[in-house]
Amino acid sequence: MSYYAVLGLDKEPFSTSPDPDFFYESREHRAALTRLLIEIRLKRGLSLILGDVGIGKTTLSRKLFQLLHQREDVTFHMILDPAYETETLFLESLIRTFKIDPKAPAPSILDYREAIKGYLFEQGVEQRKTVVLLIDEAQKLNTLSLEILRGLLNYETNEFKLLQLVLLSQLELLPRLREIKNFLDRVCLKYVLNPLDEQDTKELIEFRLKQAGYDSGPPLFSREAIREIHQHTQGYPRQIARFCHNALRDLVVTHHPVVDEDLIRALIAREVR
Repeated sequence: MSYYAVLGLDKEPFSTSPDPDFFYESREHRAALTRLLIEIRLKRGLSLILGDVGIGKTTLSRKLFQLLHQREDVTFHMILDPAYETETLFLESLIRTFKIDPKAPAPSILDYREAIKGYLFEQGVEQRKTVVLLIDEAQKLNTLSLEILRGLLNYETNEFKLLQLVLLSQLELLPRLREIKNFLDRVCLKYVLNPLDEQDTKELIEFRLKQAGYDSGPPLFSREAIREIHQHTQGYPRQIARFCHNALRDLVVTHHPVVDEDLIRALIAREVR
């Protein structure tokens, strides 16, 4: 039997996979998601979400996908690992992502560009759809790929951009964007996600337990334990999830009634050895 079943849970509450049903809307993440939705609805073009590893960018992307992909007026696309060495490889990836038939038997770079341009005008103008392209791990984009994206952002009507581009990236991307002429001035939204405070850490833990099926019984984590968890993880959601998983596992193994301060300190001591 899984440890979480022993605790009366229906599923793993602290998986580090980006399940949108376990997306806790902290003040930071709620603000980022709300602003993203506004910019996409207004068809402003380029949105940039920045943050350190483990801050919740990928889970945010899955939540955005969950909210938009079933809407008939939105065409949503994602690229999860944009590490393409050449201009041709990146354009081929975009062609596959958009499900475009370039029609030429041996398409050139120009053929790919024209096919993408035609697709964006057909979707955005003729069918009046909002085309969203979300790229996760955008710090992996090389300069050639960034130049291609800059070119796609030039496609517009008198009223709106034809491509709504969302880049989710570590902070290292920002100085590289500054080196590309006329790229940063296309950014309509730049939002930096920060770590959670102690109250948000508490609410994240409680939210995930509830989503996993925990009823309104006594808290599984004491307030002192949560304080220790917040200090040890520095408020990074992925680290909080990983650490809470280990804490619940130890709770079951040691038959503790609650994850308390002593259990957390013992877990920290084992990790730092």
